[in-house]
Amino acid sequence: MYHNNPYNGYTNPMMPYCPSMSGYQDQYTYPYNFPMALELIREAVSDERSDELFYDYLLGEAPTEEDQEMIRSIRDDERKHFALFRQLYYELTGMMLPPPPEGELTPPESYCMGLKQALRGELATVQKYRKILFAMQSRRHINMMTEIITDELRHADLYNLLYSKNECYEEELQEEMEEEEED
Repeated sequence: MYHNNPYNGYTNPMMPYCPSMSGYQDQYTYPYNFPMALELIREAVSDERSDELFYDYLLGEAPTEEDQEMIRSIRDDERKHFALFRQLYYELTGMMLPPPPEGELTPPESYCMGLKQALRGELATVQKYRKILFAMQSRRHINMMTEIITDELRHADLYNLLYSKNECYEEELQEEMEEEEED
């Protein structure tokens, strides 16, 4: 037995229609998700440029050559992503995106706080980039997005490694203890 569904009149009984999701923007189905994906690509170009500036800052704060090498590889990937997103946007729309404005950098309180901020940023970025991936139709564009997303996941792993290697959790524990003493 099939149930009513506003999209095509019927739905699979194993996937019942959920009335609370009527009006929901379908992030999984092309062409409904395409305008959102274009907007996210425009944001991604700007975000990748900001990330590059932030990672340049972290690079200058890195205490060891090993840390610098890891951050440098991440920063270089961000530059690659910037170019890939601009190319992707052009191939999808036939229009070039203007260069994003130069962003302002707000330095973190410490190297460790910067690593934590970078780690969280990479993970949030993956969630946004998946939405772009869902709207891609050509194998080439799917492959481009897969490369970018897997790079971002690798970056999160590297920042997690740097966070642990630099014993940043001890800095957090110290801050928590100081806050408890103030209360």
